[in-house]
Amino acid sequence: MMKFAISLAVTAATLLAAPAFAADSAPARFDPLQTFAPYSYPQPATAYRSASGKPGPLFWQNRADYTITATLDPATRLLSGSEVISYTNHSPDALDVLWLQLDQNRYRRDARGAFTSKFPTEFTDGYKIASVEVDDAHGRRQPVKWLVSDTRMQVQLPTALKGNGGSLRLHVAWSYTVPGEFGGRTDVNPSKNGEIFEIAQWYPRMAVYDDLRGWDTAPYLNSEFYLEYGDFDYAITVPWDMLVAGSGELVNPDEVLTKTERQRLEQARRSDATVMIRTPEEVTQPSSRPKQSGTLTWHFRMQNTRDVAFGASKAFVWDAARINLPEGKTALAMSVYPVESGGNAAWGRATEYLKASTEYFSKQWYPYPWPVAINEAGTAGGMEYPGITFDHKLAKGKNLHMVIAHEIGHSWFPMIVGSNERRDAWMDEGFNTFIDVYEDDAFNHGEYAPKRDSEYAPGGGNPADEIAAVLADPAAPAPLNGADMTPEKYRHPISYFKGAFGLVLLREQIIGPERFDPAFRRYIATWAYKHPSPSDFFRFMESDTGEDLGWFWRGWYEHNWQLDLAVQKVAYTGGDYRKGADVTVANLDRLVLPATLQVVYDDGSKQDIRVPVETWQQHRSYVIHVAGTRKLVSATIDPAHALPDANRGNNTLKVK
Repeated sequence: MMKFAISLAVTAATLLAAPAFAADSAPARFDPLQTFAPYSYPQPATAYRSASGKPGPLFWQNRADYTITATLDPATRLLSGSEVISYTNHSPDALDVLWLQLDQNRYRRDARGAFTSKFPTEFTDGYKIASVEVDDAHGRRQPVKWLVSDTRMQVQLPTALKGNGGSLRLHVAWSYTVPGEFGGRTDVNPSKNGEIFEIAQWYPRMAVYDDLRGWDTAPYLNSEFYLEYGDFDYAITVPWDMLVAGSGELVNPDEVLTKTERQRLEQARRSDATVMIRTPEEVTQPSSRPKQSGTLTWHFRMQNTRDVAFGASKAFVWDAARINLPEGKTALAMSVYPVESGGNAAWGRATEYLKASTEYFSKQWYPYPWPVAINEAGTAGGMEYPGITFDHKLAKGKNLHMVIAHEIGHSWFPMIVGSNERRDAWMDEGFNTFIDVYEDDAFNHGEYAPKRDSEYAPGGGNPADEIAAVLADPAAPAPLNGADMTPEKYRHPISYFKGAFGLVLLREQIIGPERFDPAFRRYIATWAYKHPSPSDFFRFMESDTGEDLGWFWRGWYEHNWQLDLAVQKVAYTGGDYRKGADVTVANLDRLVLPATLQVVYDDGSKQDIRVPVETWQQHRSYVIHVAGTRKLVSATIDPAHALPDANRGNNTLKVK
C-alpha cells in the first residue's frame, strides 16, 4: 500500500477595517458558466444502461464458468494446468473470436508493460500454451487457431458463437514458471520453514465482452483487472507436506486434512474467538499431514466470482474464526502465515482483524457473499483477489489491521461491484479506501483510529489540506484520465486518496449521510456481480439522492480543479451591529463546494450559516446577511477545514 504525504502551510489573515471590513483578493478564475455547464457523461444512456444509473431493460452480461486442474512443482517452480471454460454469450452479437488474458506474459522481457512501468524482479518466458480446443456440435474436441499478442490471446472460432445465449466449451492447456515478486501481485518467497507460493493471475482468463467497447482487450501493463463472473471448480496438486489456502470453499477436507484439523475447523465455524487449526509447533511435524509422501490434491469451489487465487506452503500456521453476517448467516475467517509472523503483536490477531472488518462492511454496506475469507502472509504486501488477500508477513499492529481491512474491503469493490479496474482505478481503490476509513474508526472502539492519520495524511496532517496540495499540482492527472495513463507518482494520490476523498465530500458535505448511505447501499446491491461504468455511478447517485451533481463530477473526476473560498468583506447592516452584519463571500477558483460560514461574536458565541453550492450558479461573490445583536470578532468560511481550500489565508476576516 502506498502512502502519500504533502505538507501545506495554512495561515490565517488578520485584517483591520472600519464599519465595513474588506479583504484584498486575487483575480478570480471562477466562471459559473463553465463550472455549471450541462454535464456530458463519459458513457451515454442506452437501452442497456438507463439514465437512472441502473441496468436498462436490455442489459446483458456474458458469463465464464471454469473447471481447472493444476500441479505445482516447488522444486522447479513450474505451475502446469488445464482448464475448461464454459462461455455463454448473452450479447446480441455473434462472436467470431474469443479473447483471453495471459497475465503471466507481463514477466517477459518484451512485454509492453516492461516499457511503461517498473521491471519485474526477474523475467520469465511467460505462458507456454500447449493446446487450445473447442467442443464441436457433437461434443468432440477440435483444435482451433490461436494467436498470442503480449498479454492477450485471440482464439479464432471455426463457427461464430451465436448471441442471446449461445455457449461453448473452450479447452486450454498451459504452464509457466512462478516468477519473483512484481508489483505486489504473485510470487514465491522464503520463510523459516519453507517457501511460500502466492499464486494469482495464474490461468488464462476470459476477457470481458460488454456493451461499452465490445471486447475489452486493454493489455496488462500494471493496472489491475476486468473479468467476467462465473462459477469455479478447481483442484491444486502439491507435495504432501504443503497446505493450500484457496479462494472459495475446500470441498475435500477428508482427503487433505487430519481428523484433528477437521475437528478444529468445525470448532472455528462456531467460535468468535480464533481457533488454531495448525499450531506453530505442528508446522514441522509430519503428523500434521494426512500422509507423509507423494502428493495431495486440494479441491475448491467458488460461485459467482470473477477470479480465484491461492497460497501454498509447508510453512503455514493456520487459524480461523466465525464471521457473523446479517440475517443470521455466517462465514469463516482464516489466516495462514509462517511461524515467525505469529504473536499477538502481529499475525496472531490477523483473523480477528479479518473477521471484524468483514462483519463491519457486511453490516454497513452489503453482506459478504462467500463462505470463506482468507488472509495469506507473504511478500505481496497487500493484494486482493476474491475471497483471499495477500498481506505482508512482516506487518504488525496498526499497519497489519490497515492492510487486512483494505484488502478484504476489495471484496466489495471490485469483486462484488465489478468495475473496470484496468481503466477506472478510482472506482476500485478510491471506493474501497472510502469504506475502510470508516471501518478503522469502528474497529475495537477505535483502537487504531483514525485511519486518516496514516492513509490520507501521514503524520497527522489534515486530509483536506493534503488533497488541496494534490489539486495544486499542475502535473497531477484527473481520475477519469485512466489507470494506465496515471504515473506511479500519482497512482496513490489520485486513485486512492482523491477517489476516496470525493466520496467523503459527497457523504459529509454535499449530500449528507442520511441520503448518501442508503443510496450507496442500493448502488452496491443494484450493480452486484455486474459491470458499472463511471456514468452509471454518476447517474445512480444523482437519481437516488435527488441532487444534480454534474458540477462535482466535472470538477473532481473529469478535472483536477482547485477550490478557493474567501471572506472578502464584513459590514454591519445599516452601520449598526445590533441589526446584524452583511458578510461578502467569494468563490475564486473553478471548483465549487457547499460550505459553512461561521461568525464569532465578542462574547465568544458563534453562529453557523450553511452556504449551498447553488450560491455560485450566478455569482462570483455573494453578500450573506447574518442576524445578531452583538459585535463581531471574525467571520470564517470552512472553519472546520473540511474542504480542500487552496488558500486558507483568505478564509478568515478578523474584525477589530
